[in-house]
Order: sequence, then structure tokens, then C-alpha cells
Amino acid sequence: MAIVNVTPIVLNDIDLVIGADNYEVSVSKAELVPTMPTVTWKGMSPTAVQQLAGAATWVLNIDYAQDHATASSLSQYLLTNAGTVKTIKLKPKKGTGMATYTIDALIVPGPIGGSVDQIATGSVSLPCNGAPVRTVV
Repeated sequence: MAIVNVTPIVLNDIDLVIGADNYEVSVSKAELVPTMPTVTWKGMSPTAVQQLAGAATWVLNIDYAQDHATASSLSQYLLTNAGTVKTIKLKPKKGTGMATYTIDALIVPGPIGGSVDQIATGSVSLPCNGAPVRTVV
């Protein structure tokens, strides 16, 4: 059995393009998360157990700093474009040979406001249409 090497990355230099704009300076988290539904069928024997999977659904989870002063901020983009589907590209690490993941996601608005004496942040989960498409350039 071959030993598979790993090259971990630190998430501190990403590309996040929503529509035509880059938002990586606004976010502290960007992650594509699958949910894979599963079902179990059991027969009348201890060995008659089948695990089956359905089609995965994906969401793009984003944590960001709220900015309600800048017209083109991510906060305003989410509010203005709520209910529309936009193409989003996430590159978890900038650089040659690194993968970019492209997805079409439903834009949902984020929160407005927060706790006293804290930077106002927000979190959204954007439902995706289909699975991310991976490309390496």
C-alpha cells in the first residue's frame, strides 16, 4: 500500500469571487460543505444490512465583517441580491497549481447589527445548485 503524502494549507490567502467582485478581504471563513443523505435497509439476518447514499447537497458558509457604509460591500451585496443565483469561485489558497472551486449559489441576506463593543460580523449559508466544479490552472 502506498503512502500518500499531504501538503496542508493555511487559510490566509484565498480568492473569493461572487459575481464579478472579489470579497476575500471581507471574510474570515469561506467553506463549501456537503450534506450526504444516507438510508439503511435491514433484512431479517444480522448480515443483511445495506447502507445507501443519496445525492449530496452543498452550501457555502461565509463569515464576514459587516460593512453598511460601503455601497459595494459584501453586506450590501447579500441584501441587494437576495433571492438570486450567482456564480461563486473559491480558491482556498492563491498560487499556481492551486484548485479553484466554482459553484452557483442562492444569495441570502445576512444579519444587521450585533453585540456591544464588538466588530459587527455576520454569517450566511448559501445553498448551492449541484456540486462544486474543481479546476486547476
